[in-house]
Amino acid sequence: MEAKIKVQNLKKTFILSKKQMKINKTKEKKKVAVNDISFEAYPGEIYGLLGPNGAGKTTTLRCISTLIKPDEGDVLVKGYSVTKDETKVRETIGFLTSELKLEEFFTPNYMFDFFARLHGMKPDESEARKENLFSRFGINDFKEVKISDLSTGMRQKVKLVISLIHNPDIIIFDEPTNGLDILTAKIVTDFLIELKNQGKTIIVSTHIFSLVEKVCDRVGIIMNGKLIYNDTIANIHNNHKDTETLFFELTDEEETL
Repeated sequence: MEAKIKVQNLKKTFILSKKQMKINKTKEKKKVAVNDISFEAYPGEIYGLLGPNGAGKTTTLRCISTLIKPDEGDVLVKGYSVTKDETKVRETIGFLTSELKLEEFFTPNYMFDFFARLHGMKPDESEARKENLFSRFGINDFKEVKISDLSTGMRQKVKLVISLIHNPDIIIFDEPTNGLDILTAKIVTDFLIELKNQGKTIIVSTHIFSLVEKVCDRVGIIMNGKLIYNDTIANIHNNHKDTETLFFELTDEEETL
């Protein structure tokens, strides 16, 4: 089976401001956020990028999603390069991040229609998609409520729906359940599994072990910008107790080094 996402020797460095240097307690003016990362994701699987805050997860996903350009390396999304074919990549993916901002004055109904037009969807196609997604996530009763008046969980569901308007083959979620209540988080994780069963290629970044155990087929563990482990969940269970045990074993090794 051919990988739909191929991350190849990805590297990204940022220049730190004086304030950032102080926060990070460093005199170094540069921070290597992602350091020579490579991995692949396949159709019908969920790949989990697991690591603590600041490990490089979000930077990696932003490179895959063409939001920022890597300094070195490349990512191929269905054969399209993120450095040379940005438009083709963007047509292929759906990207959800907690930093996605929706104009709070408008309603979910208006925002859905707006983004559907941006994706070039026909009105009848857009309406059918809206009916399906709004019903599934319980948005119908709130579709004419201003986004500023929605709960945190409902806002997250609206963001999820908007990121998937065009029914993309490649789905990238940055901390998909972060800040959600238990019921909303379950709706999101169940939907991820359903998308996987439809043959979608999905990457999720998280620091939550239970999410990795529940939905992921393979996992890459990232620390200090480096991918220090990459294998199937099945192999982790065969060779270790679980991802949490493995993670802290690797953390101890990294600290020792």
